[in-house]
Amino acid sequence: MPKNLVVLIREDPTHTPRASEAMRIALGLSTGPNPIKIVLLDNARHLISDDAYDLPDGEILEKYLPAIKNLELPIVVPIGSGKTFSLDQDFTIQESTPSQIASLVSQADRVLTF
Repeated sequence: MPKNLVVLIREDPTHTPRASEAMRIALGLSTGPNPIKIVLLDNARHLISDDAYDLPDGEILEKYLPAIKNLELPIVVPIGSGKTFSLDQDFTIQESTPSQIASLVSQADRVLTF
């Protein structure tokens, strides 16, 4: 039976490469049989913004973000993220309340947190 996976990213991609690496890991996990959702909190939402390729690890993101878009991996962000960040609408983005995000994380079979 497939396990529901959540990759939760809180790291700030403007200060650490961990956020970009987390996106790479999420993409790799998506190739398996388990459904996956990516949750971006705080400044991690820069990863799916229009200026993502201008981040310090932009050259890494250039390799992986197009595949995440093409595979339509679901990306969950807090409500109002579109007003605060210039989100790239080519991603499959779902804005959710804090309680919906908490429920998603608590119901997942496996959660990877960065």
